[in-house]
Amino acid sequence: MAATTYERLKLHVTPEKFYVEACDDGADDVLVIDRVSTEVTLSVKKDVPPSAVTRPIFGILGTIHLVAGNYLIVITKKTKIGEFFNHVIWKATDFDILSYKKTMLHLTDIQLQDNKTFLAMINHVLNVDGFYFSTTYDLTHTLQRLSNTSPEFQEMSLLERADQRFVWNGHLLRELSAQPEVHRFALPVLHGFVTMHSCSINGKYFDWILISRRSCFRAGVRYYVRGIDSEGHAANFVETEQIVHYNGSRASFVQTRGSIPVFWSQRPNLKYKPRPLINKVANHMDGFQRHFDSQVIIYGKQVIINLVNQKGSEKPLEQAFATMVSSLGSGMIRYIAFDFHKECKNMRWDRLSILLDQVAEIQDELSYFLVDTAGMVVTSQEGVFRSNCMDCLDRTNVIQSLLARRSLQAQLQRLGVLHVGQKLEEQNEFEKIYKNAWADNANACAKQYAGTGALKTDFTRTGKRTQLGLLMDGWNSLIRYYKNNFSDGFRQDSIDLFLGNYSVDELEAHSPLSVPRDLKFLAVTLGQKHWPMCSSGELQALEHFSLFFIMAKILSMLPDWSRKKRWTEFVSVESGLAWKIPLCRTGAFTDPLSTSAQGLSKAFLQKPALCSVWGEDLQSAPCSCLDHLLTAGTALVIIGSSSVIKSSVSSLSL
Repeated sequence: MAATTYERLKLHVTPEKFYVEACDDGADDVLVIDRVSTEVTLSVKKDVPPSAVTRPIFGILGTIHLVAGNYLIVITKKTKIGEFFNHVIWKATDFDILSYKKTMLHLTDIQLQDNKTFLAMINHVLNVDGFYFSTTYDLTHTLQRLSNTSPEFQEMSLLERADQRFVWNGHLLRELSAQPEVHRFALPVLHGFVTMHSCSINGKYFDWILISRRSCFRAGVRYYVRGIDSEGHAANFVETEQIVHYNGSRASFVQTRGSIPVFWSQRPNLKYKPRPLINKVANHMDGFQRHFDSQVIIYGKQVIINLVNQKGSEKPLEQAFATMVSSLGSGMIRYIAFDFHKECKNMRWDRLSILLDQVAEIQDELSYFLVDTAGMVVTSQEGVFRSNCMDCLDRTNVIQSLLARRSLQAQLQRLGVLHVGQKLEEQNEFEKIYKNAWADNANACAKQYAGTGALKTDFTRTGKRTQLGLLMDGWNSLIRYYKNNFSDGFRQDSIDLFLGNYSVDELEAHSPLSVPRDLKFLAVTLGQKHWPMCSSGELQALEHFSLFFIMAKILSMLPDWSRKKRWTEFVSVESGLAWKIPLCRTGAFTDPLSTSAQGLSKAFLQKPALCSVWGEDLQSAPCSCLDHLLTAGTALVIIGSSSVIKSSVSSLSL
């Protein structure tokens, strides 16, 4: 089987079936999807009904099951990024989601609304820029990995041979992947960044390519996904490869980034910079070792560059990382801590040379990958720099671009493009291309994880910090603050649905996107010794917490709740701070009546677990308004189903 997928396709739609016709020269295959049975079969062109509605498409992203049934997702627009090694690289720029069902009459009103929300989630992921593919080249592997493969590997389909870490539509392609005969219709899609440039130095022309591959394992958004999981997958893991192609010779340099590989979290809580929390009971070494075992197998030696602050709230993470490396005691792992903000304070970005000088000898030892014009491997890269800051974005981007430039300098000199003694930064035309490409890469990675462009890109683009750059950083920081606190929960839910971390079950007894409206409300003004009732009706005891949240400072009015989402883990409260704790996490508080008001307040403030609360339910439930509860101070608002609010407690004391 050839390692290609069909490039030109037509989609024929009838009420009963989808027909995807291969239009490449000499092709006669047609993929047939039964819209009723969902069966996938292979047919030929003569079986396509002439009555079908036809349009061109550029790839099948896959299928997904929602409340209404199955949906087919196809690529409807693409943009050419460039060519290298005679392979065309494309960016998918528009998609269509087609329902297998002809009508929605089988759904209730609630199911219709849920299905609409799930579709919005899928579209939300698809609207994030950065989906790339090639029908003839395996974008998921580095040049070095591709050079070290067997003839059998070369004959595999693109889907079979792809590095599954970077196939973002792997879950969507699960039905096609189970049938090898239809693999030429299965298009692996990368999420990240790809740019290609034809460049010239000293009259010598070469292609320069930059590829960043985002892992779909432990994927998510800033603050919601940090650290590692039990399998050792790190949050925001990105493999970045820089490639040079000159006169038939090819060279590449690979770096990685990923969240600090211990079990830690940093949930949004309306603070500008929430304090990171390290899990005190998890087996950190197990996950840590799993992470680096896989990294060493894939990349070789690991040189960790930890750029976090070595004081303040980031210090415990730096210490934890250093301790884990020391405890593991592997000769394949080297740890370097560099306090980026301390070293570069007061705009002293020239001090980054301290780090570059420190790792120069190590970088020379790691080397880079080089293949000559005859296809023979001249040098191999023996390991990678694994850089990280807190987000693995802004500080990490700066350092990676500097390390990549140093490697590129050596590669171009070896290839004869640069003369001996020439410096890359002196080549003004290329330097502009280089800096802008790395800044664009930084912005792409940042938007995909944090929701905004990267900070510090003025340095990446110009080589120095500017006042305008500082202003733009401030603006992006404000946007990040808003998104991280008020909209990123929906983004996280969308990614989890897209990647198959959550599966829709239309047979669920209750909608997963709503909660029962049979609610009662109690408020405890901390410091008082009784439970004042805030809802209409008699004072009743709270036997068990279903949902509750604590409000600090001033709650002046009921918030304007514009959305309800099952998994959004933070909701806006005007003029106040709020933490919500879900039923599934209330084990530590199932007997709150024996706890003092001061102790309860301290427990909540120290342990701000998060959960959704839906304003529509608040406004329509027995308590018509909450604005009279509190004008200043602190109160605990308890929201519980009436089925769990029992006998009167008018005399109950805390």
